[in-house]
Amino acid sequence: MCKALNLSILCLAIVAALSVWFAATAAVADLISGGLMTSAEAGLLTSAVQAGFVLGTLASAVLGLADRIRPTHLFAAGCGLAGVATLLLPLVEPTGWTSIGLRAVAGAAMAAVYPVGMKMAATWAKGDLGVLVGILVGSLTLGSASPHLVNGLIGTLPWTTVYLVAGGLCLAAGVLILAFREGEARFTPTRFRFADMAEAWRSPRLRLANLGYVGHMWELYAMWAWIGAFLQHGPLNIQGAGASLMVFWIIAAGLPGAIIAGLAADRFGRCETAIAAMMTSGLCALAIGPLANVAPALALVVALIWGFSIVADSAQFSAIAIEVAPRQLTGTMLTIQTSIGFLITIAAIQALPWLLPHTGWSNAFGLLAIGPFLGVLAMGRLRAAQRRRPG
Repeated sequence: MCKALNLSILCLAIVAALSVWFAATAAVADLISGGLMTSAEAGLLTSAVQAGFVLGTLASAVLGLADRIRPTHLFAAGCGLAGVATLLLPLVEPTGWTSIGLRAVAGAAMAAVYPVGMKMAATWAKGDLGVLVGILVGSLTLGSASPHLVNGLIGTLPWTTVYLVAGGLCLAAGVLILAFREGEARFTPTRFRFADMAEAWRSPRLRLANLGYVGHMWELYAMWAWIGAFLQHGPLNIQGAGASLMVFWIIAAGLPGAIIAGLAADRFGRCETAIAAMMTSGLCALAIGPLANVAPALALVVALIWGFSIVADSAQFSAIAIEVAPRQLTGTMLTIQTSIGFLITIAAIQALPWLLPHTGWSNAFGLLAIGPFLGVLAMGRLRAAQRRRPG
């Protein structure tokens, strides 16, 4: 089968599988409006998925699953586990510990989907690794934005329906991925040694790529989590369906951002592209709050630019890891990178509401700019290292 067909299969499978991750975003609206859940409980339900993913990636890295098991089989197994865990949610108390546990299981299972999917895409790379991984990141971004589009166009769906549809889509993704065929640059399964995990920090280039990714992730998910609240409760005061649709367009702007940045990275360099994207997103984080008070229309333009640039660098950290990691450890290195990245998202998501009473919306997002600016320093050092030692 051709490259385009296989990558289409992979992207569709990722979007369908990750529907279980973002299901809570759509489900909690009905749960809160129906008096079945508080905002605090909704936050716990969402954080359970993030925490589960971190634990899943750590377990996968320790066991070396991404480099020992055939990728399509591991991907399908992750979809099966996440799909079943999600289909069970309508049968249990929506705010109980069982629900939180099932959401954590679904998050853990995604460790067999997202990082493994990047490794699968890399088997088809022929000088276009940046754009291939960018397409996958764009697929994830579109999945993140889709619940806001549903809420904006259709309104709030019953929470049981949301979970049933998401679980069914995830199971379908597990079947679909079995039709995927790897490209010529396939990876050979290998025996894993626990000591191999240290390669993520022992290698200077991998370490710098991972540090850049941490800075990127500090900003990304906190922005996605809180941009809707900023639009509704900050100076812009956008309400109802208009707010949901605006959030959709802001997050979905990351889809072209990831693809265009991938094209640029393959031509001009990954470090250069990542630095440009992080500088742009960091400046947007600093500017959007003050602008909302004096120029609301301009603040919305900045929000769209932020949505575009905040995702643009994401794929390049993974592409660097694929290029510089020992080939037999590629899957494990990608898994470790995503694990530490998503771990930092939990802290960032929780830090912003803590800071908000002290700064107000005008300056709260400035906290997120710390991540990309530190990421710029890491990528600058990596660029210098690569110039001294090409390849």
